[in-house]
Amino acid sequence: QVHLVESGGGSVQPGGSLRLSCVNSGYTMSDYAMAWFRQAPGKERELIAAISRAGTKTYYTNSVKRRFAISRDNAKNTMYLQMTNLQPEDTAVYSCAARTAVTGEVATSGYRYWGQGTQVIVSS
Repeated sequence: QVHLVESGGGSVQPGGSLRLSCVNSGYTMSDYAMAWFRQAPGKERELIAAISRAGTKTYYTNSVKRRFAISRDNAKNTMYLQMTNLQPEDTAVYSCAARTAVTGEVATSGYRYWGQGTQVIVSS
């Protein structure tokens, strides 16, 4: 049974930084492409960053590109999202997700395993 748990959310001021973590259990992490999603109140969930199985390829949506960095450490069963220069529009529940994938594939759809999410609030 795949199990994903996010942590690291909280409240920060605009311009601040935060690092989210996603710890997995129940599966071999290196077999899965992974991603970070977020959902703001009243909006649909959106994919903001994705990473291939070995962490060699990444994808970012334009709204977070150059501000956020996705990474993973398969040996530690953990994926990370380093967020810098946070802005109020980044306020959302952030969730990690996983899916089976071919080596080197940066998957932007088809995710089937999900964590419960961690809240990020950016306000002055």
